[in-house]
Amino acid sequence: MIQETIVTTQNKQELAHIAPMGVHVHDDGFVILPFRPSTTLDNFLETRQGVINYCDDVRVFAGCLTGRRDWPLTSAQKIGGHVLTSALAHAEVELIRIEEDSQRPKLFCKTVLTVNHAPFTGFNRAQFSVLEAAILISRLDILPLTKIQAELDYLRIGLEKTAGERELEAWGWLMTVFEGHQAKANT
Repeated sequence: MIQETIVTTQNKQELAHIAPMGVHVHDDGFVILPFRPSTTLDNFLETRQGVINYCDDVRVFAGCLTGRRDWPLTSAQKIGGHVLTSALAHAEVELIRIEEDSQRPKLFCKTVLTVNHAPFTGFNRAQFSVLEAAILISRLDILPLTKIQAELDYLRIGLEKTAGERELEAWGWLMTVFEGHQAKANT
C-alpha cells in the first residue's frame, strides 16, 4: 500500500527539507523510493533519519511542487528531525537498509515513534483532486500533456463540487505551473 505523505528530512547542518512523497507501508515501517538526484535521498543517506507526516492540508502538497516549501515545523521527539506543524500524525523513522538502484533506491525504514496530533475527519473530493493533480504536475516531463489535461479536466469536477479555500488555492498554484509548462511546450 502506498500512502501520500509529506516527508521531512534534514542534513547534518540541521537544514530541513520538506517533500511530498508516496511511501510504501512495509511490515512495521516504510519503504521510501526517492528519485536520484533528490535532497530527500541525500539527507537520508547523510543522517539515516526522517519523519513521515500525515497531513490533510493539500496546500502543503501543492506548495512543495510549486516552490512554496516554507511550512512551519517543530522538533521531532526521538530523532534529529522536524515534524510538520500541520500534521495530523507523524512517524519518526530510521533508515535500516538500502536496496541500491541507479534511478530509485529503496530505503527501508523502521518506525521509532508514532504520534497522533489531531483527529482525521476525512477527505473531500476536492482534496483528492488536488492530490492527484499534484502527482500529475510532478510528472510533467514524463507524461503526455494530452493525458495530463484530460485527467485534470476530470479532477476539476470533484474540485468544483466540494472545494474550500485551501483546495482552491492549492489547485490554482498547480494550474499556474501546468499552464506555464503547456505554454513552453507550444512555443
